[in-house]
Amino acid sequence: MHKVKKIKLAVTGGIGSGKTAFCDFLKSEGIPVINLDDISKELLEHDKDIIKKITRIFGENSYLGGKPNKIFLAEKVFSNSENVLKINSILHPKVIKKVDILTNELLKNNDIVAAEAALIYEANMESRFDYIILITADKNLRMKRKIELENYSPEQFIKRNENQIPEEEKAQCADFVFGNNGNLDDLKNKAFLFSKIVKGLVNIND
Repeated sequence: MHKVKKIKLAVTGGIGSGKTAFCDFLKSEGIPVINLDDISKELLEHDKDIIKKITRIFGENSYLGGKPNKIFLAEKVFSNSENVLKINSILHPKVIKKVDILTNELLKNNDIVAAEAALIYEANMESRFDYIILITADKNLRMKRKIELENYSPEQFIKRNENQIPEEEKAQCADFVFGNNGNLDDLKNKAFLFSKIVKGLVNIND
């Protein structure tokens, strides 16, 4: 009897690489995408255990009016590699648990599910997926995108970028690598081609 293979994808890339745009194109091809950044933000805001731990470690200024103090956290936590490790050790276990639940739920009605996350390798999550897709772009171009589209300062970009594993190192581990130094149409074509490839893999017997 023919068995349909269920496939779990992870789409990752450095800050400003274009992984979100790539995932948007996958969605347009009928592949559901779980955004780990959104899950992290939700847990950071609503999970009482996480709020308690972060407040204890980083201080009362971590939250204002019951909401994460984004400016404080960006300056104190996300720009310091040691503090990034601390907050990730609090967030990642619960993020991973939530991703597993959502993935299994989506796989009931879908043959392919993708997860978008900047920190797939940093969080040691790669073994949970069948294929890792890395979106890459030149550092200066990635910085330009963040400055123009999200009002990042060069310093903000540099600090965030330094807390991620270099793209060259990730490229050696990824199953698929797509460069994104061109325009959105180029990236769309690559996403369309990839979706055709991965949908073809669904019908291969285990």
